[in-house]
Amino acid sequence: MSDSTPSSSLADRIGTKPLDPVSAPFAPSGASGSWADEVASPTVKATDNPLEKAQTDGAAEVNNGSGLHDAQYEVEVKLSDLQGDTSSPLYSVSSFEELGISPQILKGIYELNFRKPSKIQEKALPLLLANPPTNMIAQSQSGTGKTAAFVITILSRLDFTKPQQPQALILAPARELARQIESVVHDVGKYVEDLTIQPAVPGAVERNSKVASMVVVGTPGTVMDLIKRRQFDVSNMKVLCLDEADNMLDQQGLGDQCLRVKNMIPRVQQVLLFSATFPDQVMGFARDFCPKANEIKLKRDELTVSGITQMYMDCPSDAGKYDILADLYGLLTVGSSIIFCKRKDTASGIAERLTAAGHEVLAVHSAFDGAERDAIVKKFREGQGKVLITTNVLARGIDVSTVSMVINYDIPMKGRNDEEPDPETYLHRIGRTGRFGRVGVSISFVFDRRSYQALLSIAQHFGIDLVRLDKDDWDKTEQIVKRVIRSSRAGTNLQQ
Repeated sequence: MSDSTPSSSLADRIGTKPLDPVSAPFAPSGASGSWADEVASPTVKATDNPLEKAQTDGAAEVNNGSGLHDAQYEVEVKLSDLQGDTSSPLYSVSSFEELGISPQILKGIYELNFRKPSKIQEKALPLLLANPPTNMIAQSQSGTGKTAAFVITILSRLDFTKPQQPQALILAPARELARQIESVVHDVGKYVEDLTIQPAVPGAVERNSKVASMVVVGTPGTVMDLIKRRQFDVSNMKVLCLDEADNMLDQQGLGDQCLRVKNMIPRVQQVLLFSATFPDQVMGFARDFCPKANEIKLKRDELTVSGITQMYMDCPSDAGKYDILADLYGLLTVGSSIIFCKRKDTASGIAERLTAAGHEVLAVHSAFDGAERDAIVKKFREGQGKVLITTNVLARGIDVSTVSMVINYDIPMKGRNDEEPDPETYLHRIGRTGRFGRVGVSISFVFDRRSYQALLSIAQHFGIDLVRLDKDDWDKTEQIVKRVIRSSRAGTNLQQ
């Protein structure tokens, strides 16, 4: 059973604001000047000092000890019918101790440099840990502590007298994210005696062996196969959690698999859906999948990740994007960088050309087998390679704290023929940088009217001020990018 996500079906149901009609004349590819000059837009502001428009909201705050990116946003809470009364447990906590979390879990949390709950955790954890257990749909931007919230919940629900009995299942859309979540469970539960954790991704479970751990982290197709083959006993399941749930609930792809897995579980105490985005078209299915749930979410205009300066560059042509990327290479290695392409062959081709030019890069996409993908991502995490070229296989959920730059080599599009911009994928891509309260940069490449309009549509969707970089003035471009990457969120003045 394949665990790959179809390229279009979920995104096809996601709408974007239409652009105003463009009256400016079309400029042929490779013409001098910028597409920002050809297509007027109030969204993009090419100022003399582009850093004045950099997104550095909350940059002077060191997260109040949460160890996470914690912008000044309001967390909206909608209680389920069962808990919509004055005795509901809706309140904010200022410390993890107030939640009654076990000392062993607390020790793991503090060792990960969490000092107090983040804003989303303040609201979510009291509801997540309340008894009797209640379902939850939670949406919050990248780097705000969603994973820790559901891991703490799961560890607090386990019956440790049954160490070989699966009790919690976490589903993720790709093996890389499943492996990452597995490591978070290990880290938070480091001091929890008798805790057992097991991956359920392709190749991880032998054909004749049993899934015999309390917490199982896997991909939907593999988990479904294991249950069908009776290698995975789900009779004592307590918690079912979907991470990146908007993608997982794609009714024409992973959503069918997730629904089948849920229907194979005879009973579960708590269903949790977590994601950075929940488009309106997906929310209805989410509520059916996770009935009578408490809901916690941000407004859409608060979704763009603060601390990420979002830039773009005009390229002479589609083929000419490579030359711009090669010129940017020195900036890519200031920290670590991820380059997102639409196609696997594009990613491999760029990697081959950069390697031939003497640059050290890594490439990973779905054409690699699972063990290769794990090894490549491990190298990137450990800093053995500072530039990773990939497709959307790594767009969601992957946390590498050293990533300071994301390149959108191809603007994310959706639909079978790439007929519409894909703002949700854009948001997930750029969320790979600016993690854990750090500053980050995203640079999107445009080369014609269509790619520029697609980027404008995404900018309008999220209310982004895009910073224009000049490919004809590399000294200025390097100065701008380096100042952002090297700045501190503890109060560096980017406009000096």
